[in-house]
Amino acid sequence: MGLLTIGTFATASRLSPKALRLYDELGLLTPARVDPVSGYRLYAPEQLDQARLVAWLRRLGMPLARIQHVCTLEAGPAAREVRAFWAQVEADIAARRDLASFLIDHLSWKDPAMSPTAKPLGIRYAALSDTGLVRESNQDTAYASSRLLAVADGFGSQGAPASAAAVDALKRLETDGIPAGDLLNVLEDAIEQAKQAVNGVTGPGSSPGEAGTTLTAMLWTGSQLALVHIGDSRVYLLRDGELFQITHDHTMVQSMVDEGRISPEEAVSHPQRSLLIRTLGHGADGTPDMRLHDAQLEDRYLLCSDGLSTAVPTDEIHRVLSEIREPEQAVRELIALANGSGGPDNVSCVVADVMELQQ
Repeated sequence: MGLLTIGTFATASRLSPKALRLYDELGLLTPARVDPVSGYRLYAPEQLDQARLVAWLRRLGMPLARIQHVCTLEAGPAAREVRAFWAQVEADIAARRDLASFLIDHLSWKDPAMSPTAKPLGIRYAALSDTGLVRESNQDTAYASSRLLAVADGFGSQGAPASAAAVDALKRLETDGIPAGDLLNVLEDAIEQAKQAVNGVTGPGSSPGEAGTTLTAMLWTGSQLALVHIGDSRVYLLRDGELFQITHDHTMVQSMVDEGRISPEEAVSHPQRSLLIRTLGHGADGTPDMRLHDAQLEDRYLLCSDGLSTAVPTDEIHRVLSEIREPEQAVRELIALANGSGGPDNVSCVVADVMELQQ
């Protein structure tokens, strides 16, 4: 078969002539020959596979520069690159889905006190932080009140004051005067203040990743818990006997799992499992995950630093939360389990139970 005209090649590859001219200019899909007189672009039949691949990748929404890179790879590496791209797309979609859910809940939120049949709910809680058995000092901060639950895990030379500053910046949320319609803006303002507070502690001269803190917190609104999350501290929800992790770790290893580059089992022992990709600190990406959770009577929430989640198996955490009724006893038992596993890190826990308020 001879060379194909641009029109014939466009039909066969499902790319428009305009797109083919653009890809030629970008060096992405160069014609086999350009007629020196007419300037017509002519393509070889064996170029169809690459053209179709380009068309499919564009339908995925892949940027042209990345498509150009994929087209230089062998089949196996190209497949891994497409897998990594799609994992990032799904992560971005999930983040937008969370924000959309937050906005829907935020805009349709109604004060339960306006309903005569609504039962007033509250939380009972306990917080505890421990140095562990290996570290010389405790850089964690754990805090709980009737309105605010928070865990921050500091790192670097100023880790302890950084975690304390982040939590202190959120304490103004404990006021009862936050209108429901302002909740999203108030949370964003509080996170920005936490960033400034941490930067004030770590100093402008510190390098990204040198010092900072994670921050995971929940604000009780009366019928919902508003979550803000940055880093690898976690929130678990025990509901109807089942345990759910409702936060997503902002770590390099978790992103590798999301992209399909390693398995969850490999992540547990990966040498970079503690490398954070989102934190509060100078020059760091401090973009929070934010969402609302409708609370149900008898829900139990656990906020914890990674000193618990990396040392104690999830089934043991589930057992303690299911069997031990009092929040204070539960946090003590969880920290004892972490120390019983060697106590390799500082460990902090906050346990909060949703209960009916006595009238």
